[in-house]
Amino acid sequence: MTNPAPKVYIILLALLIGSGQLINADEQPSNPAIITTEFIYETAPYPSCHASTIAETPPGHLVAAWFGGTRERAPDVCIWVSRYENGRWSEGVEVGNGIQAEGPRMSTWNPVLFQAPDNGPLILFYKVGPSPSKWWGMKRMSTDGGVTWSPPERLPDGILGPVKNKPIVLSDGTWLSGSSTEGNPTGWLLHFEISQDKGQTWTKIGPVDHGLLELDGIQPCIFTLEDGSLEALYRTKQGVIGQTWSYDNGQSWSPLTAAELPNPNSGFDGVTLKDGRHLLVYNHSSHSPKFPKGPRYPLNIALSDDGIHWWRVLTLESEPISSGYAYPAVIQTDDGLVHITYTWGRRRIKHVVVDPSKLEQPKM
Repeated sequence: MTNPAPKVYIILLALLIGSGQLINADEQPSNPAIITTEFIYETAPYPSCHASTIAETPPGHLVAAWFGGTRERAPDVCIWVSRYENGRWSEGVEVGNGIQAEGPRMSTWNPVLFQAPDNGPLILFYKVGPSPSKWWGMKRMSTDGGVTWSPPERLPDGILGPVKNKPIVLSDGTWLSGSSTEGNPTGWLLHFEISQDKGQTWTKIGPVDHGLLELDGIQPCIFTLEDGSLEALYRTKQGVIGQTWSYDNGQSWSPLTAAELPNPNSGFDGVTLKDGRHLLVYNHSSHSPKFPKGPRYPLNIALSDDGIHWWRVLTLESEPISSGYAYPAVIQTDDGLVHITYTWGRRRIKHVVVDPSKLEQPKM
């Protein structure tokens, strides 16, 4: 594969200039739309954490998870879960580790919480393995809102589960997960996993074609458009958020193209709101093709009516810190509020609550 980075960076710069989306370092991080900001924990029995996820369980309870340990990739990294009870987050409890019946202990990675509809179980997907190119998918389930969990279960070969972001439920009840693989001869590969029997079995769709720009894509988040089509935005190596579209309920996806927002080679998440708008939480920064990654700050919220044109409406974090503000997860709860969790300097997990009705965007 040829290196598409210079071409992509030129296209990205033109898009950002044309849409007025260049970074403004003087933006204020506060906004009336922000209701709550807090850390899920202040201290923990491990120095490093990352890759949080959040879900709402009936009746309106919150559960969050993340991985924590000595450092990413270390064999002592475990999956931790906290529940929001009586106005505060509970102490994190270990619910997943990489201890093997035979062989060395492995690291755990990228938990994803998914509350199955119709009072189904809360499902915790996560990965175990020495690296993202060699990990495998695991899951546990809870029928009491994350208090107790079923035994760990390995997913079928070839099925990784949602690799970073939550699955969505389509209008016909189908579960659709965004997934991806790394370490392939042709680079990062994006694919999707579909279940039509409430998670009992899964079918792999893809990988998605790299497209003319030969983009590398991982960690997609999925939006539902007004006409019933689907859009997935994903992380790339090329300094830009990528996009792909499906017009047949996720059974096929268009070749990868570039969206109009930057990406510093870092994960992000989004959600289609009840009012039809699409909300994205991401790092509005990029990086030179000479370097593999860019700064994971600032951390922003953008809104879109059509999934094509995006407007920055809120800066959550702007102060540079070591390791930045990374890997956000976002949901909209039954009361209409938006809950966001993200890595804060690899030292803590932050939780922010936003009222999306107070987020304003320019009229098209």
